[in-house]
Amino acid sequence: MAILVRPDTRVICQGMTGRAGSFHTGHAIAYGTRMVGGVRPGKGGKRHLDLPVFDTVAEAAAETAADASIVFVPAPGAAAAMIEAIEAELALVVCVTERVPVLDMVRVRDALAGSRTRLVGPNSQGVLAPGACKIGVMSTVSARPGGVGIISRSASLTSEVVAQTSALGLGQSTTVGIGGDPVHGIGFVECLELFLADDGTDGIVMIGEIGGVEEEDAAAYLASTRPSKPVVALVAGRHAPPMRRMGHAGTLTLFGRGDAGAKTEALRNAGVTIAASADTVGETMRRALRPGRR
Repeated sequence: MAILVRPDTRVICQGMTGRAGSFHTGHAIAYGTRMVGGVRPGKGGKRHLDLPVFDTVAEAAAETAADASIVFVPAPGAAAAMIEAIEAELALVVCVTERVPVLDMVRVRDALAGSRTRLVGPNSQGVLAPGACKIGVMSTVSARPGGVGIISRSASLTSEVVAQTSALGLGQSTTVGIGGDPVHGIGFVECLELFLADDGTDGIVMIGEIGGVEEEDAAAYLASTRPSKPVVALVAGRHAPPMRRMGHAGTLTLFGRGDAGAKTEALRNAGVTIAASADTVGETMRRALRPGRR
């Protein structure tokens, strides 16, 4: 099983006719994802990659019965694209666009309130259920079906942990890149809830970073629920200097908050197993899993 996506998830691409949209839509089709159309205002009625193109998300959803969208719209128009998909009542919207303005994302969060849409991103590498569905830009080279759910703020560390868990024969149920921006869609807590309720997930890996309080929120949630499934975590940025952004907009420690040490300690106190370093995450999960599990 997987979370957020299924083998029959029907996906449209907003910005499909652009270079990035074309490239990654083609890869998704080759992987087996059910891509059913694209959206590009002014190009409705045409075909691209042998798929129909529509002027609006509402038209695309009505004609294709799509229930998910991947957003490849550049940053200035990305918020409008996400809001359009939310208003069209798509169940899942994944946005890979980087550098979406924070105030634009505040508008998107307002649109999400009370909607039926789950948003992943922006600045996300996407969602991947190995062998079933790929929505985003994740590499599929090392991905294998299995029992480890991965939630990550870091794209590069995601690839590393996927490779490790596959090499150890654990595989992944779903990998979710929640994005590194300070204002975004679903986060650690929502993904933890979904993975803990998923019968196909035996253990969960969290890949955190400096900045924000999402890891602390996850720690509070895990401390209150005390799940039976093992949770392994790695928080990157132990040696990052304070008050200096590292990489993307969300990796910033301010006023003594958001540092890797405090996040790691909060997770450890909540019963999470902490990986000593990036190259030990897979082995740490293997040891954390109960005998006889995947």
